[in-house]
Amino acid sequence: MEMLVAEQNRLQRAPRSIQRQIHQVHLTWWKKQLAALDEDLTHRIRSTPIWREREDLLRSVPGIGPVVSRTLLAEWPELGTLTHKQIAALVGVAPSNRDSGTLRGRRMIWGGRAVVRGVLYMSAVVAARHNPVIKAVSQRLRAAGKAPNVALVACMRTLLTMLNAMVKHRTPWRLSAQGT
Repeated sequence: MEMLVAEQNRLQRAPRSIQRQIHQVHLTWWKKQLAALDEDLTHRIRSTPIWREREDLLRSVPGIGPVVSRTLLAEWPELGTLTHKQIAALVGVAPSNRDSGTLRGRRMIWGGRAVVRGVLYMSAVVAARHNPVIKAVSQRLRAAGKAPNVALVACMRTLLTMLNAMVKHRTPWRLSAQGT
């Protein structure tokens, strides 16, 4: 994906005389490669019972699509094995302090697995609109006066905790089981 995006950006900056060639040759090739990789990944996940079960569990949650589920499967092998505090620190959504002596600094999230955090961010944006549990968390925090990004990080952490518990207990998404 990164290479395809880079090629698309290069197309915009290229002289008009070679834009058509770049578009036809390079972008077409990258799109074919991406489609072939996606097809291969789908086949491999579907042919392995453990991966198929985990992907089905993840995809049952509103706000989790194929990109998020596959990224979580590939980049987060500890899924379903750690506590909620451990996974928050591992992914980098646990607030870290910036204190020194008597100085109390701002709490920030950082570190962890940036790839997982990135797809989780986009998933939380979608889930805050379409997933009733995450939407309720977001609305509650916003009503309490929290900044939009603070509320979104809390949604990310809530989503992460839910996904971890679902895989740990092999339980698909059920709205009634989530407390609302």
